Amino acid sequence: QELEVKNRIALVVHFPFRVWKNVRKIQGRLIRELEKKFSKKHVVFVANRTILDKNFRRKGLQVRPRSRTLTSVHESIMEDVVGPTEIFGKRTRIGVDGSKLLKVVLDPKDKDK
Repeated sequence: QELEVKNRIALVVHFPFRVWKNVRKIQGRLIRELEKKFSKKHVVFVANRTILDKNFRRKGLQVRPRSRTLTSVHESIMEDVVGPTEIFGKRTRIGVDGSKLLKVVLDPKDKDK
């Protein structure tokens, strides 16, 4: 999937969740190779995750796992997008008009990568 982000194109690659653990191990090398191949494109890897809504009992489940909640899935996708680096901190800035802006601080020791 291709997205345009600030006059550059980002290439989003979706992986099944079952193979995500293997992809994480080779993520850094894979991103470098793909960015070399597709010049002037950013490459982002994301796992396909399932969100279960509040009335999940219709689907025949007893309890909704914490990993399937909306908030948890969004947090995980954010982790996927920042790639091999880790999220160091988060700040939510609420504007005067009520809009929310999430500022994500990445790990400073991965700054050179």
